[in-house]
This record gives sequence, structure tokens and C-alpha cells, in this order.
Amino acid sequence: MNFSAWAIRNPIAPILAFALLTIVGIQSFFTLPITRFPNIDVPLVAITVVQSGAAPSEMEAQVTKEIEDAVAGITGVDDIASTVADGISTTTVKFRMEIPTDQAVQDVKDAVDRVRGDLPGSVEAPIVTRVDVEGQAIMT
Repeated sequence: MNFSAWAIRNPIAPILAFALLTIVGIQSFFTLPITRFPNIDVPLVAITVVQSGAAPSEMEAQVTKEIEDAVAGITGVDDIASTVADGISTTTVKFRMEIPTDQAVQDVKDAVDRVRGDLPGSVEAPIVTRVDVEGQAIMT
């Protein structure tokens, strides 16, 4: 005799099990904690390089490409995005979620320091900062 045949002949037990699971599910749903602005730590690092008077094409060729190539080899890099404007280049490096943010910032600083000598002499020191997404709405 299989379970389905037994359940058809004795419907009270499956109905009670269904009702119990439904009640527990509804109760769990309403006690689930929800945070409007969750406290998450996204490993996101920005590198800003300023060179007064440089054209965007010049910044891209001499600065942005060097920075992107330097950080591309870091373990755990998920995505690299850059924005270039007159005299300023901003590169944002996103790491996988399991990489600690402090380690990501330090790895990026080390990579930027290694290519600092390859950048034009008129470039100001690159600024490496942690991008803080705490308190912002997150779409999942």
C-alpha cells in the first residue's frame, strides 16, 4: 500500500498536515524581519585621478586604461566601470560579495601604487576610496 492510497482512504491526516503547514507558513511570513534600508557591506571601490587640462581622450588612453589593466588582475574582481571627463577619470571596481571591503580597498591601493610610475607626471596622486552604499535603497 502506498501513501497516496492511504491518504485518499484517510483524508483527515493530510488535511490537518496541510492546515498546520499553512498556519506555520503564514505565521513565519508575518514574523519575518524586514529592513527598509538594510545594513549591507558591498565591496565597491572607486579610484579618482585628476589631471588638470587633460582632454577626455588623453585621460582615457594614458590614465584610465592603465588603472583598469592594473585592477583587472586582482582576485575577486566582478566588474570594472570607468567614467572620463575633462581632467578627471573615475574607475569603479566591484568585487564579489565574499571579498571583505577592507581587503578590496587595500588590494586596489596596491595595484594603483604599482602603476603610479606609468601614469603621466602631471597627474595628481590617485585617490582610492570605498564606495558606501549603506542607507541607500537596494533593488534585489
